[in-house]
Amino acid sequence: MILAGLIFIFLAIKFDYEPLLLIPIGVGILIGNIPMFQVADFNLKLGIYEPGSVMNTLYKGVTQGWYPPLIFLGIGAMTDFSSLISNPRLMLLGAAAQVGIFVTFLGALYLGFAPQEAGAIGIIGGADGPTAIFISSKLANGMNVLADGTTVKNLIGPIAIAAYSYMALVPVIQPPVIKLLTTKKERLIKMKPPRAVTKTEKIVFPIAALLITAFLAPTALPLLGMLFFGNLLKESGVTGRLAETARTSLIDTITILLGITVGASTQADVFLTKSSVLIFVLGAFSFIIATAGGVIFAKIMNKLSPKDNPVNPMIGAAGVSAVPDSARVVQTEGLKADPNNHLLMHAMAPNVAGVIGSAVAAGILLSFLM
Repeated sequence: MILAGLIFIFLAIKFDYEPLLLIPIGVGILIGNIPMFQVADFNLKLGIYEPGSVMNTLYKGVTQGWYPPLIFLGIGAMTDFSSLISNPRLMLLGAAAQVGIFVTFLGALYLGFAPQEAGAIGIIGGADGPTAIFISSKLANGMNVLADGTTVKNLIGPIAIAAYSYMALVPVIQPPVIKLLTTKKERLIKMKPPRAVTKTEKIVFPIAALLITAFLAPTALPLLGMLFFGNLLKESGVTGRLAETARTSLIDTITILLGITVGASTQADVFLTKSSVLIFVLGAFSFIIATAGGVIFAKIMNKLSPKDNPVNPMIGAAGVSAVPDSARVVQTEGLKADPNNHLLMHAMAPNVAGVIGSAVAAGILLSFLM
């Protein structure tokens, strides 16, 4: 595991793969796997699983689900929903990409995972680390007891590491899937420029979206409520200081604490198991299915769209909610096909819709499995 931590740090520094996430996680893995650190000495109070230790106290933000909503607050304060408001039909692409979550849920059940464990594993396909941690802290925290008396495994560490690893590998995983499922002609499609969005629309959207999603998936309210609250802080125009704090100091602090505690929880004796290997395999499968689902649905949408308002099928891949990495992949692939075809703003619509979609999917799973 120490080698794994060093690899994470190397990838972050050398290849700039999600350094804000991988460096804290990598350092956390190193800390959690130092032999002295793992000794259960309740007088020293060093270990992450020792009650009263500093690391154990910080880790409660993961196990109790405190950190993910705060990260969503920061994400909301950074997100511009203009592209989605101007072209609301692209929200369907964000929903279509969530097929990876439910397909992987079924796959995990088939491989013998308990329903709660399968639900937590499936959410990796949403490519949303905070959501994956939030769900696993509720469903696969090592404390839930099944009907037959067995205890659900603690899968928070493996699921979080898998989710953030595949988020970092978005530029590697998605392009082959996009090229496999689209033709050269489809990749050359140019979309109409998005219309201008008024300030009133930007203010009304988070309020309306909060109310709608609260009724659709009330169990996702801790995530979506904070997401739309953060966005309202940004768009209201009168809470600039709060929005600035949420999208800078707050989210940076929580990211550090989340990364280092999740990393420290992945000690070799609990991480290097058959379940962890299967989680990484299912996570990759989930990511591929989610990307393919978004692209295929975008192809269908393009076929049904008027000829003067086409949809480039590549933007369906941005329905995977790794913001803004998935949208950047689409932009890069679009420029490879045509140096004058800029798809970034179009791709941001399904990308931010994917953030909402993954949280709604998480809420649906929670409502059935809690």
